[in-house]
Amino acid sequence: MARYLDVHPRNPQRRAITSAVDVVRDGGLIAYPTDSGYALGCALGNAAGRDRIVAIRKLTANHHFSLMCADFSQLGQFVQVSNAVFRAVKAATPGPYTFVLKATSEVPRRLMHPKKHTVGVRISADPVVQALLGEHGEAMLTSTLILPDQEHPMTEGWLVQDDLGHQVDVVIDSGECGTEPTTVVDLSSGVAEILRYGAGDPAPFEED
Repeated sequence: MARYLDVHPRNPQRRAITSAVDVVRDGGLIAYPTDSGYALGCALGNAAGRDRIVAIRKLTANHHFSLMCADFSQLGQFVQVSNAVFRAVKAATPGPYTFVLKATSEVPRRLMHPKKHTVGVRISADPVVQALLGEHGEAMLTSTLILPDQEHPMTEGWLVQDDLGHQVDVVIDSGECGTEPTTVVDLSSGVAEILRYGAGDPAPFEED
């Protein structure tokens, strides 16, 4: 059964965060709250963790994986950003968006879209997410925790524990969590295409 960590939503306890990050570093998979519902997370180089995410969500080969980044500087290590895209993404982050962009060589090939060589990136303002990334010191592979028969992400830690406690290693419960998934914007061609409408305001990325 997964370890269940109850943390403060605005001032997460260092001990709990360190415990969760130790699991990530040891090759584990965590379920954690974000500003757009629960997400699954593991280390970027964790191939088994990726496969566990695929199995839990029953993802297809063409699924766009995402990297949860601490800040814009870290995001820029993993995706190619033109001047126009830079301005658009910078203005919208941190926030409940996922941006699909061409991946750099820093991204493991198994995390890229097999044909487009793209990857999703996001920056969350959630204090728990920021604490996790700050302790980890690098980005995490992440995927919104939407179960195969559902349209919306899981939002309650105790339900995650009940449903997935035998499939993940840690469940973090902060008591407060976003209820809508991220708005997903594909900017890989230089022209914005909204792939999923969610919590982020789509207006800045829609044509007039």
